[in-house]
Amino acid sequence: MTLFDENASPAPAPRQRRRRGSVVGVWSLAVAFVILLVMSLLPSAYVIQQPGPVFNTLGTTTTADGQEVPLISVPEEKDSTTTGQLDLLTVQVSGNRERTPSWLELAEAWFDRSRAVVPIDRIFPAGQTTEQRNTENAALMSDSQLEASAAALRELGYDVPGEIAVGTVDDAGAAAGALQVGDVITSVDAVAAANVDAVRAAVQAAAGAPVTVAYTRDDTPGTDTVTPKQTEVDGQPQWLLGIGLQESFDLPVDVKIQLNDVGGPSAGMMFALGIIDKMSDGDLTGGQHIAGTGTIDADGNVGPIGGIRQKLYGARDAGATVFLAPESNCNEVVGHVPDGIRVFSTSTLEQSMTVLRTIREGGDLDALPTCGSGT
Repeated sequence: MTLFDENASPAPAPRQRRRRGSVVGVWSLAVAFVILLVMSLLPSAYVIQQPGPVFNTLGTTTTADGQEVPLISVPEEKDSTTTGQLDLLTVQVSGNRERTPSWLELAEAWFDRSRAVVPIDRIFPAGQTTEQRNTENAALMSDSQLEASAAALRELGYDVPGEIAVGTVDDAGAAAGALQVGDVITSVDAVAAANVDAVRAAVQAAAGAPVTVAYTRDDTPGTDTVTPKQTEVDGQPQWLLGIGLQESFDLPVDVKIQLNDVGGPSAGMMFALGIIDKMSDGDLTGGQHIAGTGTIDADGNVGPIGGIRQKLYGARDAGATVFLAPESNCNEVVGHVPDGIRVFSTSTLEQSMTVLRTIREGGDLDALPTCGSGT
């Protein structure tokens, strides 16, 4: 029996045919990889909002030169034994017009409840650079600190006189040639210029008709008639004088607030509460960890802010158990409250003080205003 024939040609092994499904799968992976690569390189029209740093207004902060100082300082602090916290919250923005997030980053943020994907125009208006936005936010922060100081001192019973002055005049605006930078507005159509909102409301009430603006220029009273120009904001008609207004106050107490690299007006209410705590006997927080947000004017009115959902998560992550939210933001709060946080709504500094007093005295928290179900 021949076991091996060196002259015989061995038959080749049969070639296995690749399954059609395997070929399709390989091509699908390849196409998906190419798409992901392209998406990672293509610019987007969105940025990402996410929770930012949290600052205790009753604590300390670090200056630009690295020195640790009180975030709020008053000449004669009455009580420094506070055991609780009054946190102000911030929102970080990932991306700008110079560098937008990739589509992959946006997809990741989309499924994170603590972050939000928003159109870039909402954060960086067309034609505005990052540097211009930072400058504007720094000015808003400065104004917020001033308004908060005035509101806190008035809440404490101090007399805080203020005035509304013209800060800028648009050369193409309605008031060009009539009003000048530095004019102190005293009334519009006989409505006292109690604050910036009162001036704006009086202009809107005229609905485009000429308004009589009373002012003081170089200590000399004067009046002029200005016909507002119409524009549209969110599809609604608005009437403008074409001037920028500045509110200034003669503060009877030298309040100093130091907070670097944070801009915008949304910390106003928490600044005011921090000032009141510093200037009052006892512990305003009752030893609780309280966070909050909201703009404030000198009369103590609390206004809406942006990024409240991100601030809710920032408060939770910082350990807060109570959150003070502007009433006008409640529609964004309901259904988005993280576990472990109890939210109370507020529209004035006085209401915020009532919430803190009820917490401090062990009162009925259920009787306090909230943002509806889910809080």
